[in-house]
Amino acid sequence: MELHPDCVPCILKRVLFEARIEDPSKEREVVENVLDIFHNEFEEGVVSAEIATKIHKKVYNILNTDDPYAELKERSNIVAEKLLPKAERLVQEKGFRGAVLASIAGNVLDFGYKDGMNSPEYLEKEFENIVAEELGWDDLDKIEELLKESEDILFFTDNTGEIVFDTLLLKKIKGFGVRLTVVVKGEPILTDATMDDALRYGIDKIADHLDTTKTYAVGVDFSKLGDKLLEKLENADLIIAKGMANWESFSEKDYRPIAFLTRSKCEPVSNTMGVPYDVNVAKLFE
Repeated sequence: MELHPDCVPCILKRVLFEARIEDPSKEREVVENVLDIFHNEFEEGVVSAEIATKIHKKVYNILNTDDPYAELKERSNIVAEKLLPKAERLVQEKGFRGAVLASIAGNVLDFGYKDGMNSPEYLEKEFENIVAEELGWDDLDKIEELLKESEDILFFTDNTGEIVFDTLLLKKIKGFGVRLTVVVKGEPILTDATMDDALRYGIDKIADHLDTTKTYAVGVDFSKLGDKLLEKLENADLIIAKGMANWESFSEKDYRPIAFLTRSKCEPVSNTMGVPYDVNVAKLFE
């Protein structure tokens, strides 16, 4: 996805959030450096995920931290664990669809860009309302049909907390008799799940293979994935990608078929994906 003018205030808001939870004395330095990057690199064709990666790496260096979201991420996992019985009941009631809805609801565990959603406790209050909305874009029948015909599935995770609900969905996906590879982030970036989270919730025991993106990147840096994972991308019968940043990256590539499961939390993403804003999305690109 190309960097949109609306991305600028959104990213600025997010880096200010990072500074304020890590070291408020460096707010001005953070903003000056981010504005400098935008000044030099905001041009036609620049990919939003790539510029965001560069910006957040710079901000993390200024703040002298590897993970300003560490405490929020731990709280996200704890909140998701508390909500897991509700999610399990949803899966009992609605099967595969219930697992998808719970997994998408967890996608709101993403902080710093929107007022009112800057704590994991937001999901604790809103989980039932979010899943009750059902899907604002619903390609789930087509996705399920593809799963029935598939052998090799590649699943890219998104946020901590969210990954707790992903375990329910991954078990349902395995129920289709497929070979499942799950990919988490190679290094802490924003609120995204890493190998530590995957192992904490037993995803290594659910999936046939557990891998990482190998590097620090918003979304996916395909140049760093390695030959084995790139080969799996080329040959997968279906790719499933969670969250907006994965859309920002994958929308620049032609990997198909690919299903995106996300909450459409930003208008540029919604517009480029072709879905309504602020709804639960299960969209298939074939």
